[in-house]
Amino acid sequence: MTEATNRQIASLALTLLDLTDLSETCTPADIDTLCADARTPYGHTAAICIWPRFVRQARSILGPASPLRIATVVNFPAGNLTLDAVVTETQDAVSDGADEIDLVIPYRALMAGDEQAVREMIAAVRAACPAPVLLKAILETGELKSRDLIRSASHIAIREGVDFIKTSTGKTPVNATLEAADIMLTCIRESGRKIGFKPAGGVGTVAEARLYMNLANTIMGPDWVMPSTFRFGASSLLKDILSMIDGRESAAKSATAY
Repeated sequence: MTEATNRQIASLALTLLDLTDLSETCTPADIDTLCADARTPYGHTAAICIWPRFVRQARSILGPASPLRIATVVNFPAGNLTLDAVVTETQDAVSDGADEIDLVIPYRALMAGDEQAVREMIAAVRAACPAPVLLKAILETGELKSRDLIRSASHIAIREGVDFIKTSTGKTPVNATLEAADIMLTCIRESGRKIGFKPAGGVGTVAEARLYMNLANTIMGPDWVMPSTFRFGASSLLKDILSMIDGRESAAKSATAY
């Protein structure tokens, strides 16, 4: 692959990135840095993804009409809060200026056979996200494990009106995988709806990102991959993107952490 092609892929990946800091040690100073890093000399990432407690700060930094979107997480990471608590989290985040809500579905309830709990959670959070706020459902596919459960979670989320389905929180031993991506993208195609897909956790290089982008275009059709339908959730991918755009050595040639 030519250097120009690598740069083209990296430039597209930049526009698809939800630059993430969901570390337990995240500080207000880290949010300042994240907002600055997300606005690169080559353009901005799709969004930043942060804890709810930092949404108001990020909004004050970026301003009311920033093209760089603010995503936050609810029912995160364990997916075991009460319905009322998650709705309150969502309402507060939207009030503070969040553009996108990434909801961890109650995946343990689904594993126990309680699909209704998942439907009710998604429907309630959907109702708390007035347009144009986007709702992404985090399925936690590494914990669901089975193809049938991943398919079931995907179809439930799509039927309940989410805007994206997302693989993972990044907080479990197994996060995004191409196998889970294949199942989820196939469910999107089967639905016939305009639903986005977001692999999250473990995508640290442009070479890895390209595998997911190619899979999405194979299943969904050419040119399907764009910010309105495809995102990456990652904390370290930006470094490799910028290295490749700059023409420097990719981190794919050395070990990288998520």
